[in-house]
Amino acid sequence: MEPFIIGITGASGALYAHRLLRHLKDLDAEVHLVLTEHGKQVVAYEGQKAIYELADKVYRNDDLFAPIASGSFRHRGMIIAPCTMATLGKLAHGIGDSLLARAADVCLKERRKLIVLPRETPMHAVHFRNQAILSDLGAVVLPANPSFYLKPQSIEDLVDTVLARVLDHLGLDHPVSHRWREMGVGQDGGRGTEDRGISQ
Repeated sequence: MEPFIIGITGASGALYAHRLLRHLKDLDAEVHLVLTEHGKQVVAYEGQKAIYELADKVYRNDDLFAPIASGSFRHRGMIIAPCTMATLGKLAHGIGDSLLARAADVCLKERRKLIVLPRETPMHAVHFRNQAILSDLGAVVLPANPSFYLKPQSIEDLVDTVLARVLDHLGLDHPVSHRWREMGVGQDGGRGTEDRGISQ
């Protein structure tokens, strides 16, 4: 299996990257990792240093000679989790001034899968415009907005409601999360709105 690339920036939410790495390793995937300097700081501050042990290869963000900076490097997709608005803005405007940004730019020019998980709120008009640009360029903009209808029992369960969608977009079969129809809701004969505490 060709590898996946994970990029981590300085937005809060290093647990998204940690859980994604763990899920990919559980699926026997090879993972190449690159972090921005602020991403390293957030990983340390949020207690997710085990991220480094889960990666098969970790690159310095200033190493523009790394394989992932080249369009000739074959991989199955890149995920930036979490993605700051600053990084997202660079990607939307073709600014590849670091290895992470260059690797993502290569995904766009080579028409490879690029998934970005913005982790910011609230957003202003420039943030929305940049996300629209990235979407037009072929990237998947998948905000780190967890869902609750699966009744998560832990922070990890909540994070996995987002990561299940990431794995789906990567085309991977996975057991990370139940699907809507598997829960018996939203179907005739399934649990109604009263059962879910929703008023009519």
